[in-house]
Amino acid sequence: MRLDLFLKTSRLVKRRTVAQEMCIAGRVLVNGQVAKPAKEVKQDDVITLKFSSRVVDLAIIGTLDTSSRKMPPGELYRVKSETRLPKEILLS
Repeated sequence: MRLDLFLKTSRLVKRRTVAQEMCIAGRVLVNGQVAKPAKEVKQDDVITLKFSSRVVDLAIIGTLDTSSRKMPPGELYRVKSETRLPKEILLS
């Protein structure tokens, strides 16, 4: 499954275009490397999302296929860590 589509269907970001923009800006890492929106993600990949006020590390538990689009987002990933950024270090 494409990274941008996974981020949208798992409800980590609201829109696919926002996920694409985050990837292009280098704010999404897959297994420690900057990833493009079309990167294929699979079970056991580790995703790091750099939001403006926090950094979230999560592990993919499963991905959606075409027959199970209604899967709850909690069954798709597990949050490994979440770090709030101090106001002085906020990302732009």
